[in-house]
Amino acid sequence: MSSGLLVERHGPVGWLVFDRPEVGNAMDAAMLSALPAAWAELDADPAVRVIVNTGAGERFQTGLDVVQLSRDPAALREHSRQTRRAELKITAWHTKVAKPVIAAVNGLCAGGGLHFVADADIVIADADAEFTDPHVSVGQATAFEGIALSRRMAAETIARMALAGRHERIGAARAYQLGMISEIVDPPERLRERAQELAETIARNSPAAMAATKRALWGALESGLSDACVTGAAELMGMWGHPDQLEGPAAFAERREPRWAEPGPPVREAHR
Repeated sequence: MSSGLLVERHGPVGWLVFDRPEVGNAMDAAMLSALPAAWAELDADPAVRVIVNTGAGERFQTGLDVVQLSRDPAALREHSRQTRRAELKITAWHTKVAKPVIAAVNGLCAGGGLHFVADADIVIADADAEFTDPHVSVGQATAFEGIALSRRMAAETIARMALAGRHERIGAARAYQLGMISEIVDPPERLRERAQELAETIARNSPAAMAATKRALWGALESGLSDACVTGAAELMGMWGHPDQLEGPAAFAERREPRWAEPGPPVREAHR
């Protein structure tokens, strides 16, 4: 069975490519299982100085393949276990990759795909790239992706994207203005070429110094982040079994507006 990933090497640059273009590179059970080893393989290769992460076809990454996972209860249980414990192992940050990682976003990045943007060291995108977070539009809470992105961007920007759901997308130009990405590549077909150039430039620097720099920079962001993810996991789990979790996908499949459950009274903390 295919892992849904391509692991390549071009000079000092390792490439981790999502390779399920027929479904927008969504993560199925095989890809979820293969990602930790793929990151580890490139991180352990002494010939690789920098890693580029991108997608095959016209989309970068569109999150979980919920249809495929629904047919694989064991994989779904394992992913649920990792989510519950805030122990996901899909990105470079999750797997403690020491080398610089560039996310080269081609086309749409949606939902769980934002993990790979939030957890990269550098993000570039082609001029056609778009970013959206549809979790609330299918009855799910945004947690890990938004929490991590909010350490790098203005919190209001993340809140707007999370609360607007699938009804709003951020284009490449706006993403650049907001600091989500550091470079727009135009024409779009030059994205991989430009990512290779940038990676080769970075690869010219001291591997040890870059690793130390990365530890220092991410260490500053890490303070409090793990606790925030644990708290976010509780909010995420709070939606499991909620009627909206079933209604969202059903409405999407039937191409209609969802009929959300009536919200209950707000929960208020007791005054101290």
